Amino acid sequence: MIRVSNTFCLERKEGIRMSDHMPDDLSAAGRDLRAYTDELRPRHGVVRNVQGEWVLLRHELVVQAALAHELFSSAVSSHLHVPNGIDSAEHTAYREALDRFLTPAALAPFHDEFRRVAADLVASLPRGVAVDAVSQVGVRFAVRAQSAWLGWPADLEDRLVGWVAENHAATRSGDRSWTRQVAESFDDLIRSVLEPRRSAAREDGTDDVTARLMRTEVSGRPLTDAEIVSVLRNWTGGDLGSIAQCIGVLVHYLATHPAVQDRLRSGVPDAEIDAIVDEILRIDDPFVSNRRVTTCPVTIGGVELPQGARVKLNWTSANRDEAVFGDPDVMDPEHNAGRNLVYGIGKHACPGRWLATLEMRIAIQELLAATSSIALDPQQPAERAGSPVGGWASVAVVLA
Repeated sequence: MIRVSNTFCLERKEGIRMSDHMPDDLSAAGRDLRAYTDELRPRHGVVRNVQGEWVLLRHELVVQAALAHELFSSAVSSHLHVPNGIDSAEHTAYREALDRFLTPAALAPFHDEFRRVAADLVASLPRGVAVDAVSQVGVRFAVRAQSAWLGWPADLEDRLVGWVAENHAATRSGDRSWTRQVAESFDDLIRSVLEPRRSAAREDGTDDVTARLMRTEVSGRPLTDAEIVSVLRNWTGGDLGSIAQCIGVLVHYLATHPAVQDRLRSGVPDAEIDAIVDEILRIDDPFVSNRRVTTCPVTIGGVELPQGARVKLNWTSANRDEAVFGDPDVMDPEHNAGRNLVYGIGKHACPGRWLATLEMRIAIQELLAATSSIALDPQQPAERAGSPVGGWASVAVVLA
C-alpha cells in the first residue's frame, strides 16, 4: 500500500527511513541489470542507486506507483517530452491527439510495407556464418520500418543506424554531456526532415504520417515545432533502440529454444505469436525503467520518500517477480498476460504498443519463414547489455 504522509505536501520531509539491511547504494554501472535485480528483489522491494534515485523492484510496488499518478509525477525532465513527461489533463489531451496514429486500424495500411522491409532484410543476410541479431537485424529493421511508417527518405538509414549506436554508447557511458550532445544531434536530424517537408506538402500534397503530425492540433491549437520534434524524437529515437533490443532478445530466445522455433514455424495465428512475443519480453524485458518524481511525502514498500524524490519504476525486475510469476523464466503466455508490464500500466502505458507488436511479429515471421534453423554461434558468445541498457549488446547467430 502507498501511504501519503501527514506532512503537508508543500513541505519537504528530510528524514528517510530505510528498511532493515536495505542497501544504500545500487551500484549497477556496467552490470547485467536483470541478473542484479534478481539478486536484490527477494530481499528488497525498494533500493537506492548511486544517483540518489529510489528504485522500485517488486511488481506490486511498481504497479502501485504507476497507477498513483497524483503522487508519482512523470514531469521529471527539464526538457520537453511529449506526451511522456506531462501529467494530468494536459497529458490526456496530447494522448487523445497522438494515439490515433498508433491504433491497429491506423497501422493496417503499413502491414505489407513492414513485411516487404523484413523480407528484403532477411533475404540479404548471409547463411552459415555469424550474424548479429541486434545490429544487423534489429537496428536495420527498426530503422527501415519506422522510416517507412513515417514516410522518411531511405537515404537517412545510415545516419539513423549510426545514431542508434552512438546513443547506446553515450547512455552506457553515463556521460551526461555526451548524452545531451547525441540528443541534440537527433533533434537536428528531425528538423532536417521537417523543413523541406513544409514546402513539399504545399507543392505536391504529401500526406504521410509525418505530414499529418505536422497538421495535428491539441486542445484546438496546432502543435508547435518544439512539440513536433519532441513527438518524433519519442517515435523514432526512443523506438529505434527499443525495437532493436527487443529483436535481439527474441532472436536469442528462439536460438536457445528450438521447440519454440518449430512451434512458430508451424503456422500459428498472429494473436498467438503476439502473446509469445510479449511473454519472451516479460522474461527478458529490455525496457528497463521509467522515471517518476514524488509530488508529496509518501511511504511505499515500508520506505518513506520525501516530496521531490526521484523514483525509478523497474519494469525488468517487476516482470520477473517470483511472488507474481513463480519461476520467472518459465514461459506461460496465457497465465502471465494479465500481469505483464512490458508496456507499462496506467495512463502512461506505452502508446506505441500496437506498432511495436506489429513490427516485431512481422520481423520474426519473416525470419522464421526464410530459415530452417536459428542457432547461437559457438565461437561468439552472446553479450549482455550493461546498465542502464537492458537485453543483449550482441547476439551472434547462424542462420540456415
